[in-house]
Amino acid sequence: MEITFHLNGEEVTLSGVSPTATLLDWLRDDRFLTGTKEGCNEGDCGACSVMVTDDRGSKALNACLLFLPQLNGKVIHTVEGVSGPDGTLHPVQQAMITHHGSQCGFCTPGFVMSMVTAHTNGATDHDVQMAGNLCRCTGYAPIIRAAEAVEEQPVPVWITKETVVREPAPAAQNPTPFAPRSSDELAAVYAQNPDAVLVAGATDVALWVTKGLRDLGDVIFLEGCADLKQIDITDNEVRLGAMVDMNAMRDAIAPLHPSYGEMIRRYASQQVRAAATVGGNIANGSPIGDNPPALIALGATLHLRKGDTRRSLPLEDFFVDYGKQDRQPGEFVEAVSFARQPDTLRVYKLSKRFDQDISAVLGAFNVTTVDGIVTEARIAFGGMAATPKRASHLEAALMGQPWTPDTITAAGAAFDKDFTPMSDMRASALYRLESARNLLARYYAELNGETVSVLEVAL
Repeated sequence: MEITFHLNGEEVTLSGVSPTATLLDWLRDDRFLTGTKEGCNEGDCGACSVMVTDDRGSKALNACLLFLPQLNGKVIHTVEGVSGPDGTLHPVQQAMITHHGSQCGFCTPGFVMSMVTAHTNGATDHDVQMAGNLCRCTGYAPIIRAAEAVEEQPVPVWITKETVVREPAPAAQNPTPFAPRSSDELAAVYAQNPDAVLVAGATDVALWVTKGLRDLGDVIFLEGCADLKQIDITDNEVRLGAMVDMNAMRDAIAPLHPSYGEMIRRYASQQVRAAATVGGNIANGSPIGDNPPALIALGATLHLRKGDTRRSLPLEDFFVDYGKQDRQPGEFVEAVSFARQPDTLRVYKLSKRFDQDISAVLGAFNVTTVDGIVTEARIAFGGMAATPKRASHLEAALMGQPWTPDTITAAGAAFDKDFTPMSDMRASALYRLESARNLLARYYAELNGETVSVLEVAL
């Protein structure tokens, strides 16, 4: 397979590279661009952040989680490529110097690239943009001051010039790895090669290589399937293609269900969300995945495809057991959809860190009342069972009952029938059960107008 992309203003064409070679390793080992640092090598620290641009805009991404075939046809900037041709510093670089935003300097290139990307996009929510960049020295304040200092400064011409998107190189005949350009091509290739590994955003699969040192065998890259990146919102339905990244999902969901959008803001980091996909997160089947419980509470339908055959099923039925999903060999997630509905959804994430942390418990609540009586209840949890799981006994305990504190208290006993959580490094079983009950009370309080978020508390 031939790969063509632009790197810091230079066109690069590669052939014969390993399909699971990461951009981070290639930059450092083949191009000696060592400004891109290897820290955690799993997408947590942001030291390897680069800016990647295509026809959908510019993203800050973790180079350690990017396989080279994912970059076909894109424009890449590393920290070595953000200053001008004559050596003029990018405004972000100058601001970091002026505001003393660097001490030991190891994290600095990653911060600069996240800030350059945010500056290019006009984003000023700096705490969000840089939540995926870790620094042990500065306390972050001088870095935030540097980011604020460049908000009104224009994007340098050499950056805007390099955001011109080139046509991707055509996929080779019978390539390995495979690189389909549409869901139709994907269906044909995957049906013939059902044992191949699908790579969407690679935020999980890349760790199989970088941490697990696995040989993936045949790989099918989904990045070129533009039709799987579509978001369709009508008066009746929201439909998200499997390759919609989590930042794009947040932009679509937040106006409809703000609590869900706020949860997605805490989902991983800007860099990880920019790569991670809706379909990949669902197909992964993690019991601590934050996305499926919220979608289950919305009554989501999962759409699967194998060859020319399509089928749909309630999302909660897709998760069979730990590590097992209702997906046949050669079948892939095509989309997920849910009905437009009044916003009674609340999604609560409990984790040790506010940003970029795995949930100990995630609860999603969606209850409808008519004249003070519960007429519909959809409640789902992550972190409480071997799969994302609907709380069916709890729902039954609420149905037909008055929406009152007494009902909430009485219904809490149903948690013991729905869940037998485990104890692990994130939380004990007792904590999980008690927290789940408390989240139900929190949901009731919020729907009755009480302030329940610590972010809204003011002196």
